[in-house]
Amino acid sequence: MVDVVLASASPARLTTLTRAGITPRVLVSHVDEDAILSSLPFPPQKRPAEAVSALAVAKAREVANQLSAHIGNEPTLVIGCDSMLEFDGEILGKPHSADVAVQRWRRMRGQHGHLHTGHHVILIANGTHQEVTKAGVTTVWFSQLTDEEITAYVATEEPLHVAGAFTIDGLGGAFIDRIDGDHHLVVGLSLPLLRSLVTTLGVPWTALWDCPPDSGLS
Repeated sequence: MVDVVLASASPARLTTLTRAGITPRVLVSHVDEDAILSSLPFPPQKRPAEAVSALAVAKAREVANQLSAHIGNEPTLVIGCDSMLEFDGEILGKPHSADVAVQRWRRMRGQHGHLHTGHHVILIANGTHQEVTKAGVTTVWFSQLTDEEITAYVATEEPLHVAGAFTIDGLGGAFIDRIDGDHHLVVGLSLPLLRSLVTTLGVPWTALWDCPPDSGLS
């Protein structure tokens, strides 16, 4: 049995895992994202895949360090993720304020951006840490929203605390015309990409399931 720990407060990432038959513990990291990005030897907007990977690494490692002193004989898998939207030469994280979210949507409507999500997985077993990292990208095409739709959407506060100021699995799903690539990446955690990382560490994906195969998951 493998103990899975998600180093993220994202409800969407948690839901993605649980619907895939994996129920992780959630331990939120508290890394200073701005400090990490400012310490990179390159502008994040120039190499967004590496920027989101650096944040995913930091989050997973902080939680793994918290766990190390309390892990018994059971192998533990720590998953860290981070997402950013690359749009018009800029990197857009969480807007946090309504004014910023409105401004972003007025720029993004009718356009497209690239959603980058970094994944870092740490396997803690027998007193050792094995780590792997990979980022994925999906192109997101935004609908031509009216000012009224933008105002109403931002008023729900859903876009304030998510990368790029949008979701695809909530109210914002109606405002995405299409995506090119893995839709899981837009939610913030790619199941196919994560499976490849876990397999690289020698852990069978099916060993993470904590429900029977005939449980009715879809």
